[in-house]
Amino acid sequence: MINKNYKIKNQNLRLVKATRENFWELMDLRVTEEQEDFVASNAISLAQAYDCHAEGEFAQAFGIYDGETPVGFAMIGHNSEEYEDMPEVYRHSYELWRFMIDKRYQKRGYGRDALKLLLDYVLSFPDGKETLWSTSYEPENEVAKKLYVSFGFVPNGEMDGDEEVAVLDLTDWIG
Repeated sequence: MINKNYKIKNQNLRLVKATRENFWELMDLRVTEEQEDFVASNAISLAQAYDCHAEGEFAQAFGIYDGETPVGFAMIGHNSEEYEDMPEVYRHSYELWRFMIDKRYQKRGYGRDALKLLLDYVLSFPDGKETLWSTSYEPENEVAKKLYVSFGFVPNGEMDGDEEVAVLDLTDWIG
């Protein structure tokens, strides 16, 4: 599990909110062919974020940048988009809806550092205070499962469709 004093290794890594200025470069980011079934395209994610905003719901899409170079994409939701058989934990947590590192930049440590930046963002409670941060992943996606578990996410027994749900207890991180 990542410890509270974890320092990001790449000091140039930063989150940049998705805007019309970086929209196309975020759309161009891709995972490997083997990973395509594990994550929605960034185009779908950006459309979903736009739809949430239009409905007055919270969703924030980010480019993950190393300096000026986009290397990944992430999206955080909170109490947005209710649907049938929605995992109960989503009703009272921030959710990591999307997370990907472009295939050209994988295996360089961006994933863990980007998760820490996202955790820092969630801990700013941009849409109200919560004690949990949740995500889900395909059970076959060993890379994602390993990353999330090593970061401190714990499977909670719920499923989101075919995906396992895991949670990180934010109370461990709150001042």
